[in-house]
Amino acid sequence: MLRRISRRTIVWKDASAHPRETIGLSLSLPDGNRKTDKMSSKRNTTIWRLRTRKLSLGGRTLVMGVVNITPDSFSDGGLFLDPETAVAHALMLLDEGADLIDLGAESTRPGSRAGGASDSQKAPTVSTEEEQARLLPVLKGILRERPDAMISVDTYKAATARAALEAGAEIVNDVSGFAWDAPMAAVCAEFGAGVVLMHTRGLPEEWRTQPQLGSDALLAIVRAGLSASLAAATAAGISQEAIVLDPGYGFGKRFDENYSLLARQAELLALGGPLMAGVSRKSFLGHTLAAINDGGASVEARENASLAAMTAAILHGASIVRVHAVRPAVEAARIADAILAAALPE
Repeated sequence: MLRRISRRTIVWKDASAHPRETIGLSLSLPDGNRKTDKMSSKRNTTIWRLRTRKLSLGGRTLVMGVVNITPDSFSDGGLFLDPETAVAHALMLLDEGADLIDLGAESTRPGSRAGGASDSQKAPTVSTEEEQARLLPVLKGILRERPDAMISVDTYKAATARAALEAGAEIVNDVSGFAWDAPMAAVCAEFGAGVVLMHTRGLPEEWRTQPQLGSDALLAIVRAGLSASLAAATAAGISQEAIVLDPGYGFGKRFDENYSLLARQAELLALGGPLMAGVSRKSFLGHTLAAINDGGASVEARENASLAAMTAAILHGASIVRVHAVRPAVEAARIADAILAAALPE
């Protein structure tokens, strides 16, 4: 059990400064006059059943390394579009300690047409055929070099999920939580795949214009969305043991909304499933760093912030973290796990 600490703010003024310049530092200290309330961030200890294997969750944090086989992903678009380069990068992430590899072949960045109906004017820019042409050679190449590698495919398209599972993938990571392609749940059930059900608010092309939400409203929407995804999975015959939930940081959450969600992430454990968190290099981190980085922070300059947010996610109940830079994440996760272990009652 961790305790939520209520803090009071004082101002530390520099007595040597000019009278008109005694602004000083604003410090937040624990308020000894206020009661603290207990907040449970205990991770659900369970077995995650994959297509052919099982993983233990809730003890050591698992690290999922990201490989984007795209020309336009927000973080590393274009770097790994070549299959041989993508395979080499995935092998490097495994060598650095990644427990899982997550392969994505279509960008779902804000403003993209991901999730649109294939027969509409807003059809996805990346067709099913193109997505598979990018994805499958990399998936097969990794398994050829490392047959025991556990691979997740980041797709919302049922046809691509089927092709990937037939080629050896263990997990389907659906950013829409089964909402964007109706047959997806049945495909995952047919193969007995592990699934990650993520919450997404609206479509990527809508994210920049969505109204800001307060903390309670946001959490209610995320909880309801994940509950609907769980219901769809159960209706399709997917076992509870096969399901991991993801709050969907950055997916229809605007800047500071992500911090509200992160601060209350542990409340989502009440849904009964283990949690995965993907905060790596997200734009809300760059937005916060703008004040100390001359107006902004490039994707490459967000690694320290990514580790801070990732550590917070672990301390608030995440059993799996999805990251771009694996080795620093493995080390930071080890420290977060030690903190959680020390907080357990003897």
